[in-house]
Amino acid sequence: MHRDHGRSHGLRTVLTADFASKEQWVAGRSWAYPDGGPTNAGDNKLDHLVPDPSYARDGVFRATRRPEGTWSTGLLTTEGSAEEFTVRTGDVLEADVRLPVEQGAWPAIWTWRDGGNEVDVFEYHPDNPDVLELSNHVRGGGHYHVDPSIRPGARVALRVAFGADSVVWWVGGARVFADGTGVGRGWSAYLIVNLSVCAGEHHPAPDPSTDAMAYEVSRLRVLRPC
Repeated sequence: MHRDHGRSHGLRTVLTADFASKEQWVAGRSWAYPDGGPTNAGDNKLDHLVPDPSYARDGVFRATRRPEGTWSTGLLTTEGSAEEFTVRTGDVLEADVRLPVEQGAWPAIWTWRDGGNEVDVFEYHPDNPDVLELSNHVRGGGHYHVDPSIRPGARVALRVAFGADSVVWWVGGARVFADGTGVGRGWSAYLIVNLSVCAGEHHPAPDPSTDAMAYEVSRLRVLRPC
């Protein structure tokens, strides 16, 4: 583990997330879901995406149980927004999150475009309480980052550099993984921030007594080489 804090020299901020902005973000639909949503049962999700601003627009991504068994869930994406911001090769993303505590919660920050181009800044499942999942689905590479400071309800600082030849992750200021594969020189993708709900195949579904869950993204920005 290398503690170099992912220095920002030579970078300029190109996106400071304002989740309330309808110019930056679209709520409640994503082409990462079949037909844009609202459900994605094939990915073992109980999600039913909703555009209701109370599910995401304040930076707290929420999910509530629906009578038929799915969950109303919050999702924001830059795809289809007026600004249509994309992350590019060489960019650095920084985010501060508060992890959920409820079993079945599946928070993530990730990228998507044209049926792929996916890099998972992080995914988390409270049944694996000390593990963050870090993945590059563009060229392959992933890591289960195990750390006792990772736990349900914890606040976590994330930083990811989308390099052409290696995607690099920092957690809490410490460099924890470099995949050695990267995203290539012409890569770009939209951002997605959301809270999914597990259907039970790979991780436990929510406890029957649980009717709501949430996680928070208090800060997100993207930096680009000057």
